[in-house]
Amino acid sequence: MVNNEDFTKRLKIILDYYEISAATLAEKIEVQRSSISHLLSGRNKPSLEFVLKILKNFPEVELYWLMNGQGNFPKQELNVAEAPTLFSANEDKIKTKENLSPTQKNTSDSAIERIVVFYKDGTFKNYNP
Repeated sequence: MVNNEDFTKRLKIILDYYEISAATLAEKIEVQRSSISHLLSGRNKPSLEFVLKILKNFPEVELYWLMNGQGNFPKQELNVAEAPTLFSANEDKIKTKENLSPTQKNTSDSAIERIVVFYKDGTFKNYNP
């Protein structure tokens, strides 16, 4: 459950961090100014819609920090340069076969049963040789 006083303190921290007024915050997240005023005075508790609008418009705000003070504000982002890429571990293991010819003949004894061509519009054609 959200503690109103603590939530109000965190909302004021957001206002100070972005150097905006309560009226500017109300405009940015598209709520009435009175909603911000009632939250800051402790009269009302924040609604789910209000919290989601804060998170959508201020990506540096963490949900857990906003709701119960756990976590960091602003968010600490992972440095992209330090994160491994999908193929970085396998780059050394790649072996190329330079003697492959671009047109290799079918060496199997199987016969083609049918060919299906799919088009981007969702249609297809079925060819039976």
